[in-house]
Amino acid sequence: MPQYRKRDWLPGRRTPPEIAPHDGEEIVPERSMDPRAGSEVTGEEASGQVIDMAIYTGGRRSATPTDLSGVSARVPEEPGAFVWVSLLRPTESQMSTVSTEFELHELAVEDTIVAHQRPKIERYNQTLFVVLKPARYRDDTARVQFGEIHIFLGRRFVLTVRHSDVPQPPAVRQRLESKPDLLATGPESVLYALLDTVVDGYAPVVAGLQNDVDDAENRVFEGAPEASRRIYELSREVIEFQRATRSLLTILDHLTTGSDTSGAAGELRRHLRDVADHATTVAERADGFRQMLEGILTVNATLVSQAQNEEMRRLSEAGYQQNEQVKKISSWAAILFAPTLVGTIYGMNFSHMPELRWPLGYPFSLVLMAGVCIALYLVFKRSNWL
Repeated sequence: MPQYRKRDWLPGRRTPPEIAPHDGEEIVPERSMDPRAGSEVTGEEASGQVIDMAIYTGGRRSATPTDLSGVSARVPEEPGAFVWVSLLRPTESQMSTVSTEFELHELAVEDTIVAHQRPKIERYNQTLFVVLKPARYRDDTARVQFGEIHIFLGRRFVLTVRHSDVPQPPAVRQRLESKPDLLATGPESVLYALLDTVVDGYAPVVAGLQNDVDDAENRVFEGAPEASRRIYELSREVIEFQRATRSLLTILDHLTTGSDTSGAAGELRRHLRDVADHATTVAERADGFRQMLEGILTVNATLVSQAQNEEMRRLSEAGYQQNEQVKKISSWAAILFAPTLVGTIYGMNFSHMPELRWPLGYPFSLVLMAGVCIALYLVFKRSNWL
């Protein structure tokens, strides 16, 4: 039986800085054993707490143990009997206890403590390990909040480890306890209930994202300056939502195939197929949101480009008009400069100047100034400066 030990890096495994992030996902340093940061906990629940622990026999709660040690030995040797333990952001010591009690694989325990896992399903010996990413839409912030829940499923036990306040295992437990026939099928019924709850929780998220996408589209056509930023924020949320839903389809396909390692059987498999149908619809909607946002972003880029081109055209027209005005001013300045030059020269009043005492000097100067002005006017007019 593998014993849980303090985490250290196994030979040949990459250290955290070398782990490449997925698209749009930050690198998560796995050196710390601290629970996932940023997870929200509601009510009086606190980290490292056993939310509930019960033994079920024949589809009904038969005992409510208070100590994790030795709880597996208290499960009756009856078909469908099992113990269900719910933990909230467990500590190292708690995970050490449950890993010893239920013979959990150290790699799965390691993933559970560190969290930040993608939805997945894995088989470790006789234990099935499933990671789900529930989500909820928060109207107060208009953002999608993602949670994380890890499920260990054995022949006679179910261990759920929650790293956020969605979904609420007490609500799932109460719902399942109201259906003893389903609960009597064994630990697989808990997995089905959690999958069904997670998929049902995606419906409000889809509705919220639809409203956000419509709002982003309106902002684009209104020319709001923050439209591009909002589109990128929505794209990140939709991408993460896609990861959760697409991976969930893989999990459900694994469970509904009826394989020897992880398949469900009988009526429970039919229930899982129904969940898979709903999950497929959600995944298709998520894909549609992604395509819509890409189209909106393209339209926004086109509109921004058109606005920039219009502004450049307006500036060009303004510059052209200014240039025309400068031409006119320069032309009239040159025309007026010619008579000013002649008048200035003959206004210096020197004693010895040509034609100073010539009787026709004054009319000649006037004709000269007028002729130069007319000549310059014709030149500028021909050059379209006037």
